[in-house]
Amino acid sequence: MKIKKIDMDIIKKSFDEHRVVLDGLNSQVDDIESVIQQCKRVLDSNNKFMFCGNGGSAADSQHLAAEFTGRFLKKVQPLPAIALTTDTSALTAIGNDFSFEEVFSRQVSALGHKGDLLFAISTSGNSKNIIRAVNIAKEEGIFTVAFIGYDGGELGKIADLSIIIDSSFTARIQEMHILVGHIICEALDKKREF
Repeated sequence: MKIKKIDMDIIKKSFDEHRVVLDGLNSQVDDIESVIQQCKRVLDSNNKFMFCGNGGSAADSQHLAAEFTGRFLKKVQPLPAIALTTDTSALTAIGNDFSFEEVFSRQVSALGHKGDLLFAISTSGNSKNIIRAVNIAKEEGIFTVAFIGYDGGELGKIADLSIIIDSSFTARIQEMHILVGHIICEALDKKREF
């Protein structure tokens, strides 16, 4: 197999698109600060964080939960966080016995407590299983933060707090979701120093 020459335009175009979406994120600074304040509230009340998402957003959920329980920049006390995307037995049992729309909501109902915080990650904002998880969380007194894109979709209307990435390109949305997640991790590092 012959490898074709790399198209440098793809690289430059990706950088340019990333910059445009990143510049748009400046309008979300106050909302990001509000998310950080809610995270500090969760820590002060000895509650926990839950994350959910599908596909790449499932990977982002696992990535951020690992940053919380492990470490981000420095060795600090671990945070109580769980990605609801990792238990294949629960996911397949719930999907089989109930429906795929309930794979996260049943876990939220079983594991969540009033005062916890659910990060709901969906590039479109219209993932039915994420919307259902947020609705159940709200019924249980769990604060909900949505990381979304496009126009926010249905999730943007129901979450307690939304970070909406103004883009219709999934890759750029996901890049900003991780950036915002890392900003939150860095802010929380200061809260949990040994």
